[in-house]
Amino acid sequence: MRAGLAGVAAAAVAVGVAEVVAVLTGPLSAPLLAVGGVVVDNVPPAMKDFGVAVFGVHDKTALITGTAILLAAYAFGLGIVAARWWRAGLAGIGLFAVIGVAAAVTRHDAGVTAALPTLVGAALAVFVLRYLLDLTRPDGADGPVSDEAPTEKAGTAPTAYSYESRRRFLQALGIAGGIALVSGFGGRLLTSRRAVTQARKDVVLPAARQTAPPLPSGVQAQGATPFVSSNKDFYRIDTALYPPQVDPSTWQLKIHGMVRNPITITWEELLQRPMIERYVTLACVSNEVGGDLIGNALWLGTPIKELLDEADPLPGADQVVQRSVDGWTCGSPTAALRDGRDALLAVGMNGVPLPVDHGFPVRMVVPGLYGYVSACKWITEIELARFADFDAYWVPRGWSQQAPIKTESRIDTPRDGAARSPGTVPIAGVAWAQHRGISKVEVQIDDGPWAVAELHETASADTWRQWSYPWQATEGQHILRVRATDTSGQTQTSTPAPPAPDGATGWHSVQVNVG
Repeated sequence: MRAGLAGVAAAAVAVGVAEVVAVLTGPLSAPLLAVGGVVVDNVPPAMKDFGVAVFGVHDKTALITGTAILLAAYAFGLGIVAARWWRAGLAGIGLFAVIGVAAAVTRHDAGVTAALPTLVGAALAVFVLRYLLDLTRPDGADGPVSDEAPTEKAGTAPTAYSYESRRRFLQALGIAGGIALVSGFGGRLLTSRRAVTQARKDVVLPAARQTAPPLPSGVQAQGATPFVSSNKDFYRIDTALYPPQVDPSTWQLKIHGMVRNPITITWEELLQRPMIERYVTLACVSNEVGGDLIGNALWLGTPIKELLDEADPLPGADQVVQRSVDGWTCGSPTAALRDGRDALLAVGMNGVPLPVDHGFPVRMVVPGLYGYVSACKWITEIELARFADFDAYWVPRGWSQQAPIKTESRIDTPRDGAARSPGTVPIAGVAWAQHRGISKVEVQIDDGPWAVAELHETASADTWRQWSYPWQATEGQHILRVRATDTSGQTQTSTPAPPAPDGATGWHSVQVNVG
């Protein structure tokens, strides 16, 4: 048991000290984040869907936690093996180092210094494990370290092993745990202080050339989710285990590829461009029917169409490839970004600079396209290309190249499994078909006829629309369903389909008990 604990303590010190070293070499060079990033990049789409479905916006926390648990289990077994065969323990630590270094140096734009956190951590792990295992030996014992304490004969005085050695071992174990905690949390704190928090606070957003019209008084339906999602509640789904820290003073956007006039624009130059405000609802392709991976916000940015027009795409350049500072890519149809919709290179969200989690300093916002083909955060590069020549990040992983948002709707109240009293029960929710708009929402009680719900006001066709319906509830168990029709006359299908490869379909339903 003590040998296993020694292994866990050595691994904890290695990971904790690696966090401190990563303050200098970059947060993504820390072993847990580096290995986690490789897992994210290579996980099968089905596992990715499962993780999002189970953990939602906490999928990254779950991944890091799971990685830490696996590491602890590995370290526990390694400690037991090392107590009997030290060279095998060294080999196990070496394997940890190889995996951590390989993961760190293969991350986007990583240099050789990315290997340092893992190497320093592994070296300390060797020292800590050897020291702790030595303390598990009976006093004066020679030979291989034993994992088990020697048995004591009944009626005899406790041996020095039973008390003194155990006390020294527990003290050393506590010191190792303290070092791991202080260095781990301290390193993460230092990383956050080196982050762009202050730079973001110093940003003064420019005034909009076109401000968004005031929201109509009737946009909000009682019981539905807020029409405007707060920044802290806005969903976040991306592949970044640690949000990239981009200093706006050094930020540049390069527009190149199949264009006549390549452009490079700095942060200051971007802020001097004409800005507009628009309410736009974004949705994640991983959103299940009835899910909450969707949000609506007021965005401030410059129209991407104007930048593309200046770059002047060549004939055949049907894809706008967007690259994040961490190497992630997505591809939007060029036509969709130049058809007049309010596609923005955004710098503001709900009246403040973009939060770091949502792409500070600059991101893309495109109405009508799922995020994985349009909503590039921390963007630093735009390349005009052909869909036939380049597949963005998620396409080789089984997702569609192009993914317009499907017409969908959701019941927000009453919740599934809710209990209500007989009488008038308000049913309310949201429906969306960004860039097309919603023309009708219908509600069905059990298997009865479809009833038309009241549509509330909305900001534009690029936002979701709230709806409500007064239900005269009778005693019993009931199933409520909803479906929406967009302005093109397309009614959402009843056929259920999973998110992959281009968005979930089906009618959202809830069960309500009345009595």
